This record gives sequence, C-alpha cells and structure tokens, in this order.
Amino acid sequence: MSRLRLLICTMLVLTALAGCQDALDSVGNKVEHPLPDKLVHKMKAADMSVRAPIMMRIFKEEGVLEVWKQKGNGRYDKAPEYEICKWSGKLGPKFKEGDRQAPEGYYRIYPAQMNPKSSYYLSFNMGYPNSYDRSHGRTGSNLMVHGACSSAGCYSMTDEQVLEIYAFAREAFRGGQEFFTVAAYPFRMTPENMARHRDSEHFEFWKMLKVGYDQFELTHRPPVVEVCDRQYVFNQVPEDPAAKFNANASCPISETPASLATAYSAYQSKWNEAFSKAVAKEDKEEARRLELKRKQEEAEARKAEAEAKRQARAEAAASSPSPIGNLFSLPGAKPGNIQDVAVPAAPAETDSDIPQAAPAETAEVQAQVQAQAQAPATEAQAAAEVPVPAANPAEAQQLAPAETGKKKPFWKVW
Repeated sequence: MSRLRLLICTMLVLTALAGCQDALDSVGNKVEHPLPDKLVHKMKAADMSVRAPIMMRIFKEEGVLEVWKQKGNGRYDKAPEYEICKWSGKLGPKFKEGDRQAPEGYYRIYPAQMNPKSSYYLSFNMGYPNSYDRSHGRTGSNLMVHGACSSAGCYSMTDEQVLEIYAFAREAFRGGQEFFTVAAYPFRMTPENMARHRDSEHFEFWKMLKVGYDQFELTHRPPVVEVCDRQYVFNQVPEDPAAKFNANASCPISETPASLATAYSAYQSKWNEAFSKAVAKEDKEEARRLELKRKQEEAEARKAEAEAKRQARAEAAASSPSPIGNLFSLPGAKPGNIQDVAVPAAPAETDSDIPQAAPAETAEVQAQVQAQAQAPATEAQAAAEVPVPAANPAEAQQLAPAETGKKKPFWKVW
C-alpha cells in the first residue's frame, strides 16, 4: 500500500472513531438514551411499537446479533442486526469456567440481568449456566453481551451498538415483557451448514438446537423452551396442566400443538431432502479435495526422490578420485601450482613389447635398411639416373642427308 493510500485510510478510520466518540460523548444518560428516530420510524412502518416484545438471535460463524420485534399480528420480524465485534472460543457450547468459550443454547434475560453500570459501557448477563447447562455439570459466570469490543467468553459489541441493543431490551421490559430469549447458535442452521459440520463432536447438540430454530423459522414466534431429561424441548404442552418440567427428571407426557406438528413435519421432510443433497455435494467436494491432496503429495514425493538422487550423484562424484586431484598427490607436488608438478614421461617400450630378431639376421637387416635409405626415393629420380647409350657415328652420317633435306649428286654412289 502506498503512503498516500495508507494516510487516507488512517484519516478515514480516525474520522469514523471521532464521529462515534462524539456521538457517545453527546449521550448524557446512556441508560435512558432513546432509540434513534430513523430506527423508530422504520419499526412503525413495519407495524412494530417501540415497547413491543423482542427476541435476539446470535450466530457465531456469521458474526451477527439479530434483534427481532413483535408486530401487531403477534408474529416477529427482524428489526436491525449488528455485526458482533468479538466473540471468543470456537464453534460449540461452553463447558467450564475459564475455557474462554462463548455459550450456545437458549437463555432467558430478565430485568435483573441488565447491568447499567457495566465496566464495558453497558451490558446484560446471558444467564449462563441455565438449567440445561447445570444438568450437564457445566460451569461459568458473568457471560455477557456488552460493549468495549473485548471478549473472554462473552459476545462483545461496540459501545455504539450496545447502546441501541440495551435500549431495545429496556423498552421491551417497560412494555411488560417478563423476559426475552437469546438463542445463541453456532451458525445459521441451514441444510448446507449442517452438512458441512456433520462430523463435529457437537453435531447431536446442534440437531437439538435446530428444532427450536426450525420452529421459529416456521412461526416467527419465539419457541417456548423447556428443559427435561437433560434435553431442550420446544413448544410442548403437557397433558396435565399442573405438570412441571425438570431438567434432571423425565419429561412429562406432552405433545406439540397439532397445527405446528403438521407444519413442522412438512418442513422437516423438505429440509431432510435438501440435507441429503448437501451431504452428497460435500462428499463429492471432499473426494475432490482428497484426490487433489493425494496428487500433490505424490508430486512432492517424486520431487523429493529426484532431489535425493541428485544429491546422491553429487556425493558420489565428490567422493570419487579426480585426475586433477591425483596430481596433487604426487611426490613433490605443491597445491595450487600445477606447473610445479613433475609429470612422469610415458614409459619406454621394453624388449618384451617388440619381437626380437636373431643376432645373425640383425646385420643383414641393417644393411637392407641402409641400402633402401640410399636408393632413389621415386621412379622419376631413378629414371633420371639411368645412363643413356651414345649414338652410332655411321648411322648418324647415313641419316645426316635425310636430316638436311638435300639430294645427292647422281654421280656419287655414297
């Protein structure tokens, strides 16, 4: 990043922080600070009153806190949602004090759990451990939704966000709501997400939470959550109106309202079909990933084998004697100066290498060699050295007239 871009980004961040700080500094009484006018107008347009009941949902993986508010028809609709600033731990429930794990499950928030004097601007206690957590021996304390954007097991928001979230809860209590539910999930419990996490050790726990998630998706009404037989149960109506749900006792005889049961059965049938398709897709993707990983490992193994062979050849070459290296091992050799090395001459041929002539034949052979050496080298030279015979004088005289071309006088016989 260039210096100019870095400077611009820094100025924008500082400006945003200054704006937030100015907004918070202008809050004279944070506990009574009203919801923003823009948000109030939006709720009224959606048939939501400021003091209507609320419900909240938290999704760890997506990092979102949703506020749902009741409409005039009794059903709930989502008002705003907020990006969670920080949450600690990983996907899965909280087990014990100090594990720095943010809880998952269904928690009831009563007015007494609101903390206007929080060290983290504003907060409310989630009520962990609830009856389900205690039935499984889980421990922990002071698990909050708070400001300050710092978490050690809590769900932390910015101060500006928690100012609005606190106001939603305050107004709902003033409207007569006894408690509101916070449903904390690992992720949105879609077929695709459940298929992706089906191998988790927490999968059975999440399947249990999903029943309440599904029924809320169907009805847009917060489920009635109870705990019995160390399990969450949802929207169960006991046959005996006086029966009580006890986390560590068997569930009383009860049933789901008929209309909800029918709708949930149809919903679950479609969901299961989508889940099967998602599992098949995940299996295919996993097989592809494994095949790709196998090929990469094979390629790396071949590369390592080739490198090992190369190193072995290099080591073999280094350990074998070198011709130049042998020079330095000769007597009198001086390292670094090859010119000073006395290289021995090639050994002369010995008598055993050449066939020996008999002593009597030696002189004759030498004489022949000497004669051949004195002989003319070429035929032309030999021909030049052959003596030419002298011409016959009588023949020369007889041939002379013919040679001169003159006729003899007729009176001369000779």
